[in-house]
Amino acid sequence: MRLHHVQISMPRGEESEARRFYGEALGLAEVPKPASLAGRGGCWFRAFKADAVVAEIHLGVDDSFVPAKKAHPGLVCDSIHELETLAERIGSMGYELSWAERETFEGYLRFHARDGFGNRLEIMTPAS
Repeated sequence: MRLHHVQISMPRGEESEARRFYGEALGLAEVPKPASLAGRGGCWFRAFKADAVVAEIHLGVDDSFVPAKKAHPGLVCDSIHELETLAERIGSMGYELSWAERETFEGYLRFHARDGFGNRLEIMTPAS
């Protein structure tokens, strides 16, 4: 068994904000939703390493949207340089970002960010 994707809720009609955070700030590639699902709204994003998909996040419309305060996807960067560069870009675009738990997950360095809807994400890299 392996993980195919993580779904995160978003408010209806806010796809441009989803693209700004997940596409521009995080640097994920938007991929088209299948025709059978496109009418529901939302958008899908992927991270690739060479030609392999290494992460996939689906943003799904929730008409009674409430941001996830604790639940979150954990994304892994290859290096501390990549982690810090990503944090700088996310912060410079005005998104909430915290290094408060930088060294609290044994074996990793990390930060937490919130997308434009208030959902939490954890971004980490191996400490060694």
